[in-house]
Parts: sequence; structure tokens; C-alpha cells
Amino acid sequence: MPFSYQRTIHFADTDAAGVVFFANLLAICHEGYEEALAASGIELAGFFRESEVIVPIISSEASYLRPLAVGDKVRVLVDPSPLGEDSFEVRYEIVKDGPHGGKAAVRASTRHVCIDAKTRRRMALPPRLAAWAGVKTPA
Repeated sequence: MPFSYQRTIHFADTDAAGVVFFANLLAICHEGYEEALAASGIELAGFFRESEVIVPIISSEASYLRPLAVGDKVRVLVDPSPLGEDSFEVRYEIVKDGPHGGKAAVRASTRHVCIDAKTRRRMALPPRLAAWAGVKTPA
């Protein structure tokens, strides 16, 4: 089941046309990713700063289905899935809440790969992150 993160669209998210600027939608997805990691017990400060591994995004994709504006209430659905022992994909859906249920405003995905911070070579995901991403460990 996807993790759900609630958020309100702010003025700073929008462009001159009054709708959320496209790049800010990926930033909002990333907020959901961070919240999902934290909710699973992964300590974010250590994960992003003090780790011997880094997990960069190697690919991103987004489809913009309807505009979002200041004050809109949204849910960011975050759904990770494994690609291998060293990589995973996160699928996102930003849903605009409304009186008759939500309608998807954005569908996006990011692909991440785990690399050694010093050598920059691929390596297996750390156990907690692998578990979060659904990577099956050998028995």
C-alpha cells in the first residue's frame, strides 16, 4: 500500500500563471519520498549527510494531468518498488483532494541507484532502505 503525505500548495510553489511550476511538482514528490522514509524509521539526517553510501536519482519522469493552485489540498502517494539489489523506483501520484474524492493531478516516477560515496561504484542498498524499497534478500 502506498504511503500518503498530505500537503497544501503554497504561493511559492506557483509560477506567473498561478499554477504550480512543473519542477516544483517533482520537489513535492521528493518531500513525499522523505516523509515516507522517515515514517519507516530511516533517520533522514544520517541518510542524506553522514552515510557511506549515496542514492542519487538517475531518472525521473512526470505527467501533468491537471493544474494545481495556491490553497489546493493534495495527497502525495509514494510507492517504492525494487529494480535490483542496488536500485529501486518510486512511483508518485499527486492527488487533488475534493468533495467527491481525489483526482490525480500528477503521476511521476524516480529511479534511484545506490553507490559507494568514495568510489562512486554501485553497491547493494543498505538493509533498511532495501526493506523499504521491497528488495528481497537472499535466504
